[in-house]
Amino acid sequence: MSTMKRASILLSVALVSAACTTSTTSTPDETEQAAPAPAAPVEQTSATPRLALSYDGGVLVLDADTLAVVADIPAEGFLRLNPAANGRHVLVSRSDGFEVLDLGTWTDRHGDHRHYYTAAPALTGVRFGGAKPGHVVAHDGLLTLFSDGTGAVEVVDPADLLDGDAQARTVTTRPPHHGVAVARADGTTVVSVGDEETRTGAVILDGIAAPVAATDDCPGLHGEAGAADGVLTLGCQDGVLIVRGNSIQKVAAPDPYGRIGNQAGSAVSPVVLGDYKTDPEAELERPRRFTLTDTAAGTITVVPIDTSYSFRSLGRGPRGEAVILGTDGHLHVYDPASAQRTAHLPAIAAWTEPDDWQSPMPDLHIQDGIAYVSDPAGPRLVAVDLADGAVVAEAPVAHPGIELTGVGG
Repeated sequence: MSTMKRASILLSVALVSAACTTSTTSTPDETEQAAPAPAAPVEQTSATPRLALSYDGGVLVLDADTLAVVADIPAEGFLRLNPAANGRHVLVSRSDGFEVLDLGTWTDRHGDHRHYYTAAPALTGVRFGGAKPGHVVAHDGLLTLFSDGTGAVEVVDPADLLDGDAQARTVTTRPPHHGVAVARADGTTVVSVGDEETRTGAVILDGIAAPVAATDDCPGLHGEAGAADGVLTLGCQDGVLIVRGNSIQKVAAPDPYGRIGNQAGSAVSPVVLGDYKTDPEAELERPRRFTLTDTAAGTITVVPIDTSYSFRSLGRGPRGEAVILGTDGHLHVYDPASAQRTAHLPAIAAWTEPDDWQSPMPDLHIQDGIAYVSDPAGPRLVAVDLADGAVVAEAPVAHPGIELTGVGG
């Protein structure tokens, strides 16, 4: 039987009520000051997209149009940011689980019209998962959370976060490992198979966690992506797995060791963008090739590129364009169908991937056709319009950034 966790998030209506409530009762000690009530949400004329940038010591929240800092939220530990896929929240990976960060921007829909609001961003205190939080995957209107330290796979409905009463459902607990899982709308869940030493493949579980299909032909499984028509890919050290329905297909890389460990998918394209590494002995390989996996044809195309890139360099444009932030500081835009480069857009100065993957390095986040690039060397943020390459915003930030994501409001 699945377990349920109840969690409550501060509701917008609660913010309004708190702001409008007053008291005439004196406190016993007039020198003690009550904590100020949260400010009431402010209605806006349109949606207000915002960005979140983690750094060593907290999270910056910025206006996505102007790059002005909205809030600087202190938080300890190495912080990773995961979109909650509901236009408002981000899940922050902390040492003991995933905490919900409210970016303070949202849309209320009322029949044939909408109302737009903003409020102060805040960590909500609502947490899911357990030790060593790993991958968060948004797919089919669900969020799937994998805790590496416990092996637990939890599923959250992102819409419930907006309603203020989210439930995390534990669908299975596997041996602890650095894994990934994807819950699907049909009630099945795709889960990595492994232990603390190795990862070997994947299994599809039905609604009662019984296996439907499985494979052990994916050494070093890492990362996932979603493509058009609900198809998934999972990266291997020698190719990829393509999951379509309850079918798992292995597509081999052209090299004996051809690791595709990081991928970026698009709901409007059957082609998945992936990295490509071929040196099993390298402590840090700086690749100069990448992959385009056609999930419809079941093929992998290895594409040379005249720069190196990092695992934070992969993104997809609004029409499915494959976008890579090179260490030359440019955004390299490719047609995923033809594998031809269609644009070469300057963004930041040339940079070098650090030896430690947890160190600040440029990160790419694409939202509403704008490529946002964090530049720790500034430190600063740059916003580039993928349509014409224009730099539409640029601003300094107080801290070298680590991870970057955003919401539409």
